[in-house]
Amino acid sequence: MPSAVFPHAAVDEVLRTVLARNPGEPEFHQAVTEVLESIAPALVERPEYVEAGILERLVEPERQVLFRVPWTDDRNRVQVNRGFRVQFNSALGPYKGGLRFHPTVNLGIIKFLGFEQIFKNALTAQGIGGAKGGSDFDPHGKSDAEIMRFCQSFMDELYRHLGEHTDVPAGDIGVGAREIGYLFGRYRKITNRHESGMFTGKGVAWGGAEVRTEATGYGAVFFLEQMLQRRGQGLEGRRAIVSGAGNVALYAIEKLQQRGALPITASDSSGYVVDESGIDLALLKQIKEVERGRVSDYAARRPSARFVAGGSVWDVPGELALPCATQNELDGAAAATLIRNGLVAVVEGANMPCTPDAVDAFRGARVLFAPGKAANAGGVATSALEMSQNASRQRWTFSDSEQRLQAIIVAVHDQAFEAAERYGAPGDYVVGANTASFVKVADAMLAQGVI
Repeated sequence: MPSAVFPHAAVDEVLRTVLARNPGEPEFHQAVTEVLESIAPALVERPEYVEAGILERLVEPERQVLFRVPWTDDRNRVQVNRGFRVQFNSALGPYKGGLRFHPTVNLGIIKFLGFEQIFKNALTAQGIGGAKGGSDFDPHGKSDAEIMRFCQSFMDELYRHLGEHTDVPAGDIGVGAREIGYLFGRYRKITNRHESGMFTGKGVAWGGAEVRTEATGYGAVFFLEQMLQRRGQGLEGRRAIVSGAGNVALYAIEKLQQRGALPITASDSSGYVVDESGIDLALLKQIKEVERGRVSDYAARRPSARFVAGGSVWDVPGELALPCATQNELDGAAAATLIRNGLVAVVEGANMPCTPDAVDAFRGARVLFAPGKAANAGGVATSALEMSQNASRQRWTFSDSEQRLQAIIVAVHDQAFEAAERYGAPGDYVVGANTASFVKVADAMLAQGVI
């Protein structure tokens, strides 16, 4: 299947403007280009989108907040980081999107993530807009006290831009239960309100939702199942290559195992492990979630596993690929290797982990490919369910929450599949996901006027 890119004068003009106005932000350029180039058929069918300036408004955030975050380390030295919150689009509901704490974070990264979040959130049909935030703070190697002081300083500024009807953050890379606890506690202290619905990913005992931790990884596998079923296939017995070792990867591995697949890899910044017997998930969770160790520690304790320092996890043969680490981790060369090794399907567990060359290679080889805005929507979908529980003061069981999550992901898949067929690109989930979500957002923007 060739890459479904359709020419349209309005798209070309907006892309030129984005490149000129946002220099030095390649990830943002990449995200915008992918969306706009795949929605041209919808623009032809609905010229009022172009006439109303929807594209020009869509690529410009409604608000960008950049602030200083001073904090004191354990040696009583003052450190300064940058904080970001990009509130991209609220046409469908309050801004919703995670916070990322990682040294690579900059404005361009946050804008790319926030832009993607618009469409991901639209696909969930949960009434939430798109945003993203974070800091170039690195929690690795920091004490709990240092992380607490940083989080409190970060929230001292950000709180004024948040609220359950305004902007609802969650976690992302570097922001887990510990960080969310510190952030929410500071918000509660500053505002004198226990406004549970203004932050998601909370501990279950104080307003969090069952399945939130597992949701992104589980959702990616649910989406994968739906794609395979459309081809009369299943997961049973298939070798799966998974990158990453955070929440998304761990719980994608868990659900793959529950469905009878054989995930055999995990990775982190030090390298990757291959375990031909199948990943021992209990051991990997102990190392990554409890000990905060490296995947090399897994190989040292697991006789059937081997550790490869550096290198590419995508050199390992498998039928299923689930990139669950970070953006642009899987390039064209890696895609070619996977295809030669018998790849059947790719599901993006992370945000935009495949480069454009890799995506083109998968689509050209007729490999099933699920873009992150559709495949990893399970996390934000369950965050929206958490908001619903907070608003109604209800508590759902794990089983009930997982069933709701699966129903949402099945609906996301079906929207993308059907939109791809309608707009002339059957089987192309990139076109389908982008177009189905764009039409929802664009219609809301049209209805609400020029704001």
